[in-house]
Amino acid sequence: MFTLNCKGRLIVVDNPLVMGILNITPDSFYSGSRFTNDDDVLFHAEIMLNEGADILDIGGQSTRPRSDKVSIDEELKRVIGKIELIHKHFPQAFISIDTIYAEVAKQSVHAGASIVNDISGGNMDKEMLEVVGKLNVPYICMHIKGTPQTMQENPVYENVTKEILDFFIHKKQECKTAGIKDLIIDPGFGFGKTFRHNFELLKNLSVFKMLETPILAGISRKSTIYKTLGINVEEALNGTTVLNTIALMNGANIIRVHDVKEAKEAVKLFEEYMK
Repeated sequence: MFTLNCKGRLIVVDNPLVMGILNITPDSFYSGSRFTNDDDVLFHAEIMLNEGADILDIGGQSTRPRSDKVSIDEELKRVIGKIELIHKHFPQAFISIDTIYAEVAKQSVHAGASIVNDISGGNMDKEMLEVVGKLNVPYICMHIKGTPQTMQENPVYENVTKEILDFFIHKKQECKTAGIKDLIIDPGFGFGKTFRHNFELLKNLSVFKMLETPILAGISRKSTIYKTLGINVEEALNGTTVLNTIALMNGANIIRVHDVKEAKEAVKLFEEYMK
């Protein structure tokens, strides 16, 4: 069991949690997760919360392969008002800000977010770890090889599980030194990994338990699913549920998803199976 101190409110991770994705972007890879106006954001936040989302993850720029990088100012324009809006209407909701920028993390936490989710593990903004340490909120540290613009241009590993485990061993110490008390790790499925790397990481996910931190798995509707099955992203829900279930069986504590209802059903069945 883990506990996460979210600005004085605790999330107890004794059963798997579901994180719902709300992208405040025009270009995320899955159109069903793109929301830009206030009414849509509130409507879908309410749906996700009613379906049982434990955390809402708000992002202001797409990190799909070869996506265009968004400036700090543009990302702030996209997310701050939406975080304030959700926090005002759903004050009990736990909000995560998905950003690589320390300034966006800081302003988002002041606006109502209480978790920082960084796909770069602090490597794209050298101030990130120190800022999160001072904010005293949980930090989701993800592994990525390269950047979203370059990450799928032939990623190579000698041993993908070992290399990413080594990365997190070092990052855990860096985070501790920066004052971060609650660390969550994310192996970064699809972020500088081939399909085979993703399946190998999924198979070996339990190895990361030795880090004694919650493990987040973000596999929802990714190309590993729909290209393996020869379908499109809109048809990838069933495959997502299958891989989420495998992730849960192998030790995932949080699953990050576009489809909350189906993820909660998978968690409930998993919990019954584990009794």
